[in-house]
Amino acid sequence: MSFVPTDPLGLDELLSPEDLAIRDTVRTWAADRILPHIADWYERGELPGIREIARELGTLGALGMSLQGYGCAGATAVQYGLACLELEAADSGIRSLVSVQGSLAMYAIWKYGSEEQKQRWLPGMAAGELIGCFGLTEPDIGSDPAAMRTYAKRDGGDWVLSGRKMWITNGSVASVAVVWAQTDEGIRGFAVPTDSAGFSAPEIKHKWSLRASVTSELVMDDVRLPADAVLPGVCGLKGPLGCLSHARYGIVWGAMGAARASFESALDYAKTREQFGKPIGGFQLTQAKLADMALELHKGILLAHHLGRRMDAGTLRPEQISFGKLNNVREAIEICRTARTVLGANGISLEYPVMRHATNLESVLTYEGTVEMHQLVLGKALTGLDAFR
Repeated sequence: MSFVPTDPLGLDELLSPEDLAIRDTVRTWAADRILPHIADWYERGELPGIREIARELGTLGALGMSLQGYGCAGATAVQYGLACLELEAADSGIRSLVSVQGSLAMYAIWKYGSEEQKQRWLPGMAAGELIGCFGLTEPDIGSDPAAMRTYAKRDGGDWVLSGRKMWITNGSVASVAVVWAQTDEGIRGFAVPTDSAGFSAPEIKHKWSLRASVTSELVMDDVRLPADAVLPGVCGLKGPLGCLSHARYGIVWGAMGAARASFESALDYAKTREQFGKPIGGFQLTQAKLADMALELHKGILLAHHLGRRMDAGTLRPEQISFGKLNNVREAIEICRTARTVLGANGISLEYPVMRHATNLESVLTYEGTVEMHQLVLGKALTGLDAFR
C-alpha cells in the first residue's frame, strides 16, 4: 500500500462509508460555498448572507447534527466531528456558527427544555430557519460563570430578566437566545425570544479574530418572560457546563481542520516555491517543519477520533474533552505559525489561509475554556486537588 501524504497514518480506514460520505459532502459544500469568498469576508469583517448559509447548513443536516428527533440528523459523534473539521478547514467562524447553533443553543433546549420548548424551537433551528445563540459569558465574568450578575426574578407568574452577556456568537441574528441567569433558586437557563421587549443584541465590531462571524453583546433590560420560558430540566452550573462540554468536543475536531488547511497550504507551497535553484521542500529545514506539522496534525485527528468513539459509547468524560481541546487547539496554533514560516512573506497574505486561521485560533484558544482552565481541570483530575480557588 502506498504512502498518502494527506493521510499518513491511514486514518481514513477507521471511517465507515457513511462517515466518509458525510465528510466529503461537507467538504464539497465548504469548497463551493465558503472558500471562494472567505478571504474577502474576513478582510471586510462580516459574514454576509448568514441566514442563507444557515439554511444551507440545515439542508446538509449539520445543525444539531448529533441530536435525535425534532428534524435533527441523529448522526454519530464521529460524524459530527468530521463535519466540524471540514467546516473549520474553511473558517473557524463557520464552524462556530454551527457549534453555537447545535452544540450550545439547540443542545440546551434538547437536553434541558420542556417538550413544548423543543417543539417550538428545535425543528426550525435544525432546518436553519431559526438561528440561536447562547448567553453565558459576561463583560466582567469569563472563566468563573458562578459569579454571573445577570439575574432573573419572579414577578407574579412571570420572570423578569436583566443583565448583559458578551462575546456571543450569532447574537445579532438569533431568533432565540439561551440565557443563563442567577435566580433565587440557583442558576437557571431561559429560552428568550429575541423580539422580546427590553432585549437587544448590538454587534461587536473591530475584531481581529473570527472576523467572518457575527459576534454580539446581549442586553436584557427588564425582559419579561412567561413562566414557561425557563428550561425546566436543570438548575445550577451543571446546565451550561454540560452544554460547553458538548461544544468543546466539536472544537477538538475543528481545530484540526484549521491546522490541516494551513499544513496543506505550506506543503503545496514548498513543492513549487523555488530558492537557490530548487523547491524549498527539498531543503532539510523545510522538510523538518513539514514532518513536525504532519506529526502533530494527525496525532490530533487520531485523538479527536478516539474521543468521538468514547462519546458514541457514552464513556467520554469532561476531563477527556479538556485534554482534547487543550492539546489540539494549542498544536493547531503552532502548526499555523510554522506553516507561516514556510510561506515566508506570503504567509501574511489573505491569498493564503494561514494567517487567517492563526488569528481565528487565538479566539478558539480562549473561548469555551481557556488554556489555564483546561490545565486546571486536568490538574485536579490527576492529583485529586482543586486549584481553582
